[in-house]
Amino acid sequence: MSDDEAEIRALITGWARSVHRGDLDGVLAGHAEDLVMFDVPPPDEGIRGLAAYRAAWPPFFAWQAQGACFDIESLDITAGTDVAYAYALLRCAMPEELAAHPTLRLRLTFGLRKEHGRWLVAHEHHSFPHD
Repeated sequence: MSDDEAEIRALITGWARSVHRGDLDGVLAGHAEDLVMFDVPPPDEGIRGLAAYRAAWPPFFAWQAQGACFDIESLDITAGTDVAYAYALLRCAMPEELAAHPTLRLRLTFGLRKEHGRWLVAHEHHSFPHD
């Protein structure tokens, strides 16, 4: 694994731990000001900018506090000199949902860019498969 891949892996796994803890500052760390996120809930046209990204998390944290998990199951990273992408599968559901649908996984894709020697998430895409 390259140093860039290791740095990106640490960034994403730290982000997931922050999401699980409901740590908004940790979730925001390592994200670009001009971030674009396509999420599971609306708006369908996506969320643009760090302020809108910040505002999107409290409802998720409230739902997760009811007992949901948010655990990375797999994470793959491809890093170039100044751009990279990563994709992951996560267990993200209430225990009863996972019991009823044990293969249910949240799909995540990250687009990153390197600025001033530091990797930043510039794009996130979260989705669940449709039947």
